[in-house]
This record gives sequence, C-alpha cells and structure tokens, in this order.
Amino acid sequence: MRPVRVESHKCQYRQFLMRSTRTLKKLAALFLGVVLSASACSLKTPVVPEGADSVLEEGRQIWGNACVTCHGAGGGGGRGPALKESENRYPEIADQIQVVSEGLNGMPSFGSRFSAAEIEAVVRYIREVL
Repeated sequence: MRPVRVESHKCQYRQFLMRSTRTLKKLAALFLGVVLSASACSLKTPVVPEGADSVLEEGRQIWGNACVTCHGAGGGGGRGPALKESENRYPEIADQIQVVSEGLNGMPSFGSRFSAAEIEAVVRYIREVL
C-alpha cells in the first residue's frame, strides 16, 4: 500500500495563500503610495505674504500640522467644512477662537493642545491668508 501524500496539497494551498497575501500587500503598498503622494501634492498651504505679521507664519505652521487633513490645504473643506470666508460665519474673531478652542459639532477642541496665542495665530491665518 502506497502512502497518500496529503502534505503536497497543503503545501500547494499554503503557497497559493502566500502568493495571494504577497500580491495583496504589494497592491496595498502601491495604493498607499499613490494616496500619500497625491495628498502630499495637495497639502501645500497658502504662503503668508512677505512683510506680514510673523504670527501669521506661526498660524500657517499650526494649520499645516493640525487643520489641513480635515479642512483642506486652502481651507476649501473636506472631512470638515470649508473655512474660506469664515468671517461671514464668525464676524467676531473671538467667536471663531472659541470654536477652535472648545470644538463644535464634529470638530474636536484644540484648547488643551495649543496655547491661546497659538489658537489666535491659526485663526488669524484662516481669516487673513486663506
């Protein structure tokens, strides 16, 4: 009586799974690379005009690190609402500072992450540059 080689089927199945897993990993890496490169190109924040208050440059840095992913590089919106012309929604700068500090609806609060001066800087950047 000849022994049955069940192992060969298991090996073939294992090789198939390993090839499929490698292919999926390669496709996922390719997709991630495309998404990251596309988002890096679109995440260029508007520059502060020369000679402007240095606080606006600080606001730009904070905007690029904390706000761009939801509101878009130019403030045009995305996951979060568009912030262009935010003066119409918040005529008083103090109201907009309060929203950034305390959060509103789906927006998280940033009062514990940034100082009052940093929050004012990013709000000024939104209002004066975007």
